[in-house]
Amino acid sequence: MLAPIQIICIAVFTLACGAMFYALFGYPLLLDWMAKHSHNPVQKDDKLRTVSFVIAVYNGEKFLERKLKAIFEQNYPRELIDVLVVSDGSTDRTDEIARSFANQGVRFLRVAHGGKAAALNAAVPLAAGEILALNDVRQTLDRDCLRNIIACFGDPKVGAVSPQTIIVQGETHEETTTSLYWRYEHWIRLRLTRIDSTFGYSGAFAAIRRSLWTPLPPGTLLDDVYEPLVAFFKGHRILMEPSATMYDYPTVLNSEFRRKVRLQAGLYQMLKIMPELLSARNRMRLHFLSAKYGRIVIPYCMIAVALATIGLPPYWRAVAGWGQGLFYALAALDPVVSDGIPLKKVTSPVRTFVVLMAASLAAVRVYFVQPTSLWKEASYRSAIAEQTAQPGDSSESKVPKGSEV
Repeated sequence: MLAPIQIICIAVFTLACGAMFYALFGYPLLLDWMAKHSHNPVQKDDKLRTVSFVIAVYNGEKFLERKLKAIFEQNYPRELIDVLVVSDGSTDRTDEIARSFANQGVRFLRVAHGGKAAALNAAVPLAAGEILALNDVRQTLDRDCLRNIIACFGDPKVGAVSPQTIIVQGETHEETTTSLYWRYEHWIRLRLTRIDSTFGYSGAFAAIRRSLWTPLPPGTLLDDVYEPLVAFFKGHRILMEPSATMYDYPTVLNSEFRRKVRLQAGLYQMLKIMPELLSARNRMRLHFLSAKYGRIVIPYCMIAVALATIGLPPYWRAVAGWGQGLFYALAALDPVVSDGIPLKKVTSPVRTFVVLMAASLAAVRVYFVQPTSLWKEASYRSAIAEQTAQPGDSSESKVPKGSEV
């Protein structure tokens, strides 16, 4: 006969495990099935539209020259491209590099350091192109990226489009496993595009109709979610276009932790800014809750499972306790396991998962600190930083080849 506390703990344990299983496996299976049974093609055309590139950058001297060259090498008429660099109070050579491209038509704007949202709010009113191409400084672009993106705007239902991202193959297990999140996100966005719409675009590169741009609320953490959702609620689709490609480098785990804190904090923030996300106005509500907030609840479910384990019947308590202990021990062991040891293939993904779940918990800081304080500069291996900083190389020669994510 089970004691009442054991019944409660079994119920909590089962519900928490069920929620985690749905978020990690159940919803992806459902999404894949729905995507295979959806037919919602994009009506593309060949019209060449005017494009205003807006590059908001803070201390981007290692990447800015390469990024501007990548834009100029696009397979797109140069006379239809306008480029504006907005420096968010940079303290390195960013301003100097941007000004050195003035003779190539690059415009420059410097604003006081106030975060990406404030920088974009200052810069976008100066852009006149039919399409805004909002860029971070780090990533490079395939030569046909812009042309393939712009073709999607032949469909009047399309409000914003992002390319796929290819990450250079990591040289360490840590770099490889931190890119797994992006592979998963790419997989999700591709299927959401087939069904109807994604819930955001890539902040690294996104094209949006100029007419749909709305000034960002002060302190917005996720401009790449807020802006496309405004367009989404106006009836437009937000797409990821797989024929358009940009390239990026893998980050180290502590940088991915900080990025994840900001992303999850931004999702908490979005509920306050756009409560209609939970209403019937959101035609993709099931997907939004499952894809975005399903992942947010995972760390809380992990805590619930750990606490409920204490009250399970003896045999199940032992099995669940040892299983969780082994899982967290593998994560703790990972920093001292070298890349050449086969065990690293197990410990690295487990540690990455645990760290990212901890980041999700840490995201509640958004309610207690200034949101902009959660913005942190990305970190890389020193070899990557040195490679990207080398002057005089064309963007095509610097295109990193790696894994699609």
